[in-house]
Amino acid sequence: MALVPVRRPDGRAPALPAGRRNELVRTIVRDFCPRFTPGGVLVHVHGSSDAARRLGVSYLERLGVSLDPGRMPDVVVHRQDRNWLVLIDAVTGHGAIDTGRINELQRCFKTAEAGLVFVTACRTRRALAKRQERIAWGAVVWVAEAPGHLIHFDGGQLQGPYV
Repeated sequence: MALVPVRRPDGRAPALPAGRRNELVRTIVRDFCPRFTPGGVLVHVHGSSDAARRLGVSYLERLGVSLDPGRMPDVVVHRQDRNWLVLIDAVTGHGAIDTGRINELQRCFKTAEAGLVFVTACRTRRALAKRQERIAWGAVVWVAEAPGHLIHFDGGQLQGPYV
């Protein structure tokens, strides 16, 4: 799988937040994004600087998003080639994306001109197992210990044969 790093809206490489709580967030940016949002624009990272947050808000406004005070996901990436906003919650932060969280994020991003993709990120499959029953249909799960794979909670369609 080709790995293409994400960049900030100003084109620079992201400065990632320090601290144990942000360890999974750093892993998302380092391992998930280059694989599944190649060349994407890293719009928001939990724990980033005020300047980076302002830059992200300005970028979202250009996409038609006027944020309400709802809780932002831990990571937001704009995949320009598909016009998707990939909204990623780390299990250490907000937890698994359940139906209530999807509703909250849809309200928060209701004016977005891009499609919304909901991703729950876990460190391990064991961490996923504790939350699996709550994950909403239509969400995607990424497990850091198996970075090249996604688990799709698709209720409406069969993806086709695995190649």
